[in-house]
Amino acid sequence: MRLAEFIVANVEPILVEWERFARSLSPGTDMDIVALRDHAEEILQAAARDMLAPQSADEQSAKSKGHGGTGTESAHLDGASKEHAIARLVSGFNLIEVVSEYRALRASVLQLWAGSVHRADENDLQDLTRFNESIDQSLGEAVRSYHDRLNDSRELFLATLGHDLRNPLTAIVVSAALVTRAGQLDPENTQIASQITDSAQVMSRMIDDLLDFTRARLGGGIPLSLGAMDLEPLCRDVLAEFRAARPEKRLRLESAGDTRGEWDADRLRQVVSNLIANALEHGEEGASVDVSLTGEGSDVLCAVANQGSPIPSDALPTLFHPFVRGASPSGRTQYGRLGSIGLGLYIVREVVAAHDGSISVTSSESAGTVFTVRLPRRSSLHEHR
Repeated sequence: MRLAEFIVANVEPILVEWERFARSLSPGTDMDIVALRDHAEEILQAAARDMLAPQSADEQSAKSKGHGGTGTESAHLDGASKEHAIARLVSGFNLIEVVSEYRALRASVLQLWAGSVHRADENDLQDLTRFNESIDQSLGEAVRSYHDRLNDSRELFLATLGHDLRNPLTAIVVSAALVTRAGQLDPENTQIASQITDSAQVMSRMIDDLLDFTRARLGGGIPLSLGAMDLEPLCRDVLAEFRAARPEKRLRLESAGDTRGEWDADRLRQVVSNLIANALEHGEEGASVDVSLTGEGSDVLCAVANQGSPIPSDALPTLFHPFVRGASPSGRTQYGRLGSIGLGLYIVREVVAAHDGSISVTSSESAGTVFTVRLPRRSSLHEHR
């Protein structure tokens, strides 16, 4: 008996094995038989029909590369596999457990087939190849569907979280500012209101960093709104904001050449602000933070430098990784912006990369620490508009 015919004739014994394995996984312990067998019969039947459907060499090659098939039965197999993965996600199965189900399914089918009254013939190799192709196709679609739905859920959760948290945070900031400006508080309570405002703004930045991280990691990338701009006045504005907030710090700006380009002004403000905040946090007490801009042909360079103890060499390879934070030389703070969750430098890198630029860092006892951003005046994003 051909393998496809064997599957159709023995669906129930195969499903019993599927059910037994699914029940052994923690989410399946309390599930009924209908839930445990969810889409399993449909996957088996579609796989068997797909095995019997004519297949060209090109179609077989495409399947071997994970592109699935083009026939009706192949489409049915994809549909059942996607729905199964979503149902398992909703039921609490993790991705490893979903993959394990397919491993168990493959093994049980082949074991039952080998244990049946079966004599080897010239079709066995082809049957095994077609069966493995179908199961691999089903598994690939299940993993893709599970991954996409999980990412959508994460994106929705974080977007909702960001939106729902921003409203009360905005109310806190506005209320604290109004109370402070009313002039009815004594100096001690005025200071408390100011601390409330500062803390709420830190939380707001953390939310923004988390949402940017989510977009970047889930493949959406950092969204840009490009337009003609000059980097020099933007840097002057950012430095003025830092001088107002931290008048005790020394901040300097030098500019040479043409510093104009087509970039996202808000995103570059984020880059410059993050780098300056990082330099202020880790720079030597009393030393200046120097920002230099240089126009070089088709590129503009922005360097942010500070003096102080160098970044440990073993920390440099992971400096721009998300959630990777190491103790500073003083042991008091960590690399990254104060009040952040370790995403500041990661987001800087992603914003720069979205502009087709690059960022590098050098750090030594003699020269201090320098972050250098290189931005092309026009990114390839313009070509796809």
